[in-house]
Amino acid sequence: MHERPGHDWTVEDLGRQIGMLRSALHERFVDLVGQPPMQYLTHWRMQLGANRLREGRATVAAIAQEIGYDTEAAFSRAFKRIVGQPPAAWRRAQRPAA
Repeated sequence: MHERPGHDWTVEDLGRQIGMLRSALHERFVDLVGQPPMQYLTHWRMQLGANRLREGRATVAAIAQEIGYDTEAAFSRAFKRIVGQPPAAWRRAQRPAA
């Protein structure tokens, strides 16, 4: 998940990667991390996206593709839900005041 955030992960895929059944992985993940695997993945992707928005000049669409979203709109909706602002507005707010 961390090495390939752009991969189209499912809980089944993650379970296969570590040799666990889907339900066992979900339960164990929640016990250890405090949230379900796919929720964790979403938050991880938002952290990566925020870093890319802050540090680079890549377009929102390019960042979306890089971190696993098929469209800029899907990434923007997820980012706004998690961060509270659309990616472009958040990026502008991170710039130092002149």
